[in-house]
Amino acid sequence: MPFLFEDYRLDPDRRELKRGSELIPVGPKVFDLLLFLVRHREKVVTRDDLLKAVWEGRIVSESTLTSHVNAVRKAIGDTGKEQRLIRTFSRRGLLFVGQITEEESPARASVTDPGTDLGVRRETYIQEPMRAFEVDAPTGTQEAAPILAAEAESPPPDRPSIAVLPFQNMSGDVEQEYFADGMAEDIITALSRFKAPFVIARNSSFTYKSRAVDVKQVGRELGVRYVLEGSVRKAANRVRITGQLVDAATGSHIWADRFDGELGDIFDLQDQVTESVVGAIAPAVEKAEIDRAKRKPTASLDAYALYLRGLARLHQFGNRQANDEALLLFNRAIELDPEFATAYGRAAFCYLIAKINGWIPDTANAIAEVKKLTQRAVEVGKDDAIALSAGGNALAFVVGDLGVGAGLVDRALALNSNLAEAWNFGGWVKLWLGEPKAAIERFARAIRLSPLDPWLMGMRAGTAYAHFFSERYDEAASWAAMALQCSPDYRPGLRIKAASNAMAGRQEQAHRAVARLRELSPTLRLSNLKDVLGPYQRAEDVARYEEGLRQAGLPE
Repeated sequence: MPFLFEDYRLDPDRRELKRGSELIPVGPKVFDLLLFLVRHREKVVTRDDLLKAVWEGRIVSESTLTSHVNAVRKAIGDTGKEQRLIRTFSRRGLLFVGQITEEESPARASVTDPGTDLGVRRETYIQEPMRAFEVDAPTGTQEAAPILAAEAESPPPDRPSIAVLPFQNMSGDVEQEYFADGMAEDIITALSRFKAPFVIARNSSFTYKSRAVDVKQVGRELGVRYVLEGSVRKAANRVRITGQLVDAATGSHIWADRFDGELGDIFDLQDQVTESVVGAIAPAVEKAEIDRAKRKPTASLDAYALYLRGLARLHQFGNRQANDEALLLFNRAIELDPEFATAYGRAAFCYLIAKINGWIPDTANAIAEVKKLTQRAVEVGKDDAIALSAGGNALAFVVGDLGVGAGLVDRALALNSNLAEAWNFGGWVKLWLGEPKAAIERFARAIRLSPLDPWLMGMRAGTAYAHFFSERYDEAASWAAMALQCSPDYRPGLRIKAASNAMAGRQEQAHRAVARLRELSPTLRLSNLKDVLGPYQRAEDVARYEEGLRQAGLPE
């Protein structure tokens, strides 16, 4: 049964959209999306509704959803600003508000229940945030724009944005074209799992395929701050992949690397390179954004800029004033945006930093605040891996709720397997659970993903603790030394250096570590050591640790 609205005719049987006698070309997913909105015009359609109906339950990026919604609006002469036919309800979904007349089809005597169309049963869905649907294509004219306005996304102005261009096939082998395209597509998908960067959909970025492009022009046309470009070169059974991340405004390089591998298992190689590239790009973009926020006048700071400034303070791990300032900045960001899930997670993490360093004067208040912040992070950030992992780690360490905290970290890893800090936090969780082997594996994954991470000292120190609890004291001392190379006054690093060297029989090194530790924490004793430790489940681990510190000279 065709649907009539204004001067448009939407025919499900012929899969045609016409305006008068003019056939309007639309892609299959765009047609399905419009048809679903029209058939379910009696309710606000959520993100989950569309994923189940149009994408058959597959996970797609928010930028992909946005580009298809914009394409639907373009096809029916609507815009995100006007919302004449498709209205956005903030953080709820979309509603088709045009007046519909159903044209009875003589060829069909019965009407199919719209609840079963497109393979979807009529059911109640959870209302999820719909940020992907709140962005419209850029307005205004652009000379010689290479992309269709119907497929162009407009990234939020206060968030980092990135376009991944098609990788160039440098091998001269046409058969390798699929591999080059697959690399870019995999990176787009993996980057889309990070909440902060707005990732331009494949349909827009791939319009630059096989064209010589100027990165600054790409930035202007797609409205992005960063552009990733790369190439694939095959020789015999080996392949070399290069990538570079460029600031679209200045043309300066932020990151570049190359990867070599065997073509034996092409998909395994794609996965390895995607993991390496994404693991490097995400921290590079974050660092560039922090530097950008530092240059922004304080009076014009938005929630995200406040968050970035807080993150810069948080990275000054051993500085109490910086940690206090970070907490204030995260709270200010929350005041401006009460649904900023990542800010809640980071604020909770500030209390973890305070506990590690012995800076918490009121334990009961800290526990209450971490509970409140983590609960809010989970409520508004069910799919925010950073919020869940940071909040979960703080919940386990400060509150002592290891079960729920471990579950949140594992959920974060399921959401984004390329998030280095989630693997780091997950390593500490495994330590507390008494699983040092699994902890070492998680710390190794974190280091591989982000070898220059701001929390590298924690990854290395965690590895030291795992070896220590496995009675490999020499390995523990070696990893502790590497952790302290990153931050010489990192107190968990000093403690494990002292304990591991003492148990390995190197008393002089152990005593030096304890001497520095007591300068930083004059009140630390074996009797109050538990105040700065995590919720270790194996009593023998704590006993071994205390014995190592006792031998190193920490007072009772």
